[in-house]
Amino acid sequence: MLDVREYVLKTPPGGVKRYDHDALCDLLKVEDRSRVIFEQGVGREAIVRIYPSNPLMGVREMTADDLVMDGRGRITIGTYFDGSPLRFRLFDPKTGNAQRGAVFGTTGAGKSRLVQAILVACKRSGIVVHLADLKHGQSVPEAKGNTATRVTTQYEAILMLRGLVAEAERRMIVYGERGSSGFVIGAPDPLMYGIVDEANRLLEKGAPFRDEAAQLIKELGRTGRSVGVGIIIAAQAGHLDELGGSDTLRAMLKEGEVILLRWSSAMMQQLVGDGLLPRGESLQPIPKVVGQVRKIRRYNEQRADDEDDVNSQGMLYHLTGIRPTSMGRTFVVGSVAPTPGYDPVILDLYGSGAPPGEAIDLEAHVTAKERKAAGEGGEGDEDGDAASGVPAPEPEPDVTRMSTAERILAVLPADGLAEVDLLAALEADGGRRVARASVRTNISAMRGKGKLARPDGTGLIVRAPAD
Repeated sequence: MLDVREYVLKTPPGGVKRYDHDALCDLLKVEDRSRVIFEQGVGREAIVRIYPSNPLMGVREMTADDLVMDGRGRITIGTYFDGSPLRFRLFDPKTGNAQRGAVFGTTGAGKSRLVQAILVACKRSGIVVHLADLKHGQSVPEAKGNTATRVTTQYEAILMLRGLVAEAERRMIVYGERGSSGFVIGAPDPLMYGIVDEANRLLEKGAPFRDEAAQLIKELGRTGRSVGVGIIIAAQAGHLDELGGSDTLRAMLKEGEVILLRWSSAMMQQLVGDGLLPRGESLQPIPKVVGQVRKIRRYNEQRADDEDDVNSQGMLYHLTGIRPTSMGRTFVVGSVAPTPGYDPVILDLYGSGAPPGEAIDLEAHVTAKERKAAGEGGEGDEDGDAASGVPAPEPEPDVTRMSTAERILAVLPADGLAEVDLLAALEADGGRRVARASVRTNISAMRGKGKLARPDGTGLIVRAPAD
């Protein structure tokens, strides 16, 4: 590796538990923090490498060949900083298990592009996919017509998950009767996945189907994998409590494929606390803008026009992979710039032809109680869904039209939040970025108006008691 400086460090027993990346770069006199890579080695060694430029810039485009599952059930989604392939497992042929997986990251970190890659891989590899795109179909629009099932509302997602659980139960009964203790692809059933994008909308506090969604996803993770029915969720959660409030659900994800893109501080604290990242391990931060140097400018010094053009979309850590603390990046999925319609590059990755499998019959999983409620509401009126004959969920608020005060009240649960968690929730709600100072000003004003309680020494921000 020409022009790469490498330092092998002797570390205390157990390795480095914490380190300050900015201080390390200052010590090495490197202004571009993204050029310095720290990696804990085996035993009592760590490695620091200084690259002439960030090694994860300029990654190549994703190809269809990358996304065909290999003999070990893996696809190649990108590269680590040292050029090693970054792989994501969809099937474990040794155990016959489908996977349960999660993709976490803040807005604009690259979750939807990674979900697109997984969806393409499933179609290319003959895997049946049932997809819930809970951003009203906008997150992965090219998936339309390329998955067996595609739903865009929370209630439809519940029906889809019920259908997946029912299929897993059917397979368990059939396999038990024939004496099969494991799953073999195509003998007779195909490998199948339920994928929920923007899962935080379904699982966050106050969501109308939160409890049932958490239970269904948990059941799929617990029993579906052994019969070839896997589950993958992608979420903007700034805090793991937003994922249905289920300890079992979070524990389930630890044994699957967990990808962390650019994160919030509260999310990182929980990942460590819940054991998804070894306690004490440090991850090098993923900046929003790569290569941006924070330095004092001299008088009349010109700022380069393209200084803030290089973003970090797709940079990640594969927390449950063999290198959980090594930074990687996905290959480029689709066009770099937004397109006015379906992205032709992504459509080309999917390829022509119908997707494998048949759609879930959503109507078959409507309960008697829901049918009765739909009948009382009248078919096709403003309280019902004429297409499915079931009550329509409450429309979700348009965060882009809400004031900061309204957004604070929308994300604030009954038991309150610490300031750091409130900031993380606002960062993940899909609205514009709000500065800490602005949030504090709004909190002060809302306390003055009696909308928020006065500080009580707990450090939590809570709603004022109702009159």
